Amino acid sequence: MQLFDRLIKRAAENTRTIVLPEGTETRNLQAANRIIAEKLAKIILIGRQDEITARAVELGLTHLGEAKVVDNNDPAVIDKYSPLFYELRKKKGISMDDARRYTANELYLGCLMVKAGDADGMVSGATHTTGDVLRAAFQIIKTRKGIDTVSGAFIMLLPENSPYGSDGVMIFADCAVVPDPDAHQLAEIAVCSAQTAREVAGIDPHVTILSFSTKGSAKHERVDKVIEATRIAHEMAPDLDLDGELQADAAIVPEVAAHKAPESHTAGHANVLIFPSLEVGNIAYKLVQRIAGVEAVGPLLQGLAAPVSDLSRGCVANDIYKTIIMTANQAIHEA
Repeated sequence: MQLFDRLIKRAAENTRTIVLPEGTETRNLQAANRIIAEKLAKIILIGRQDEITARAVELGLTHLGEAKVVDNNDPAVIDKYSPLFYELRKKKGISMDDARRYTANELYLGCLMVKAGDADGMVSGATHTTGDVLRAAFQIIKTRKGIDTVSGAFIMLLPENSPYGSDGVMIFADCAVVPDPDAHQLAEIAVCSAQTAREVAGIDPHVTILSFSTKGSAKHERVDKVIEATRIAHEMAPDLDLDGELQADAAIVPEVAAHKAPESHTAGHANVLIFPSLEVGNIAYKLVQRIAGVEAVGPLLQGLAAPVSDLSRGCVANDIYKTIIMTANQAIHEA
């Protein structure tokens, strides 16, 4: 069974509620209509009911009547959720008027609905930047216990019969959030990415923290960072199959691994690749996506206390559909 067949089956059997703050945007509406039609999640759309209804009619989206619509400018909605935001942020000096103003913002309202338990996860970013989405999530949902770093992982769906990854899947991280992680952050990214591999992609994680060096072949402070990150990650998750520092070819090609890192249990069959910086990770996933014809789904935000997914502003409706399914699967494991 292919990855999305498994995710769809799991979502259908364990219905979760996903909030879409960009609830009047065409791609979101198309994705929401399909999710509802296939009974894969309950959907909350943030926006004006009349505008959403008009767009649904215009686009021929016949299932959107089953979505719950929440108007972020409705005083009753603001009255309901602004006290929660005030309690979360009052130590930062905000007033209740500030809280009401923030609550009227669709991203903050979506996060507040997740925090309050009225939604299980949030998907946004089709019209907002990653920074916008993260800012609301950091302030309201915060990181999960024992984790300080939020990162972004892409699930890479490899071409049929690819010799790499597991069941046609690899995880790339961090490709979206932390520009230059230190050793501790890199270790947390590795551990969280293993969890994403296991809980969302359904594969047994074999994690490699990548470098331009393999087992001391080069000396540099950036190599030292990867070595230290590997040590910390082993302390955090001693049972995890994880190694570093490894070059990319040593990580995924058995013949190269046998030559460069013969004592490594992970080298040669890694399916979770952790990049030493955001620059490297972002470039790598885009190159692999375009040159190798690999579908890159995400990024899924890792390390938050509840599922929030960030979309590319260049996404299409099918990307949002798949991201909703993955976010619902994250929520199943968080329950």
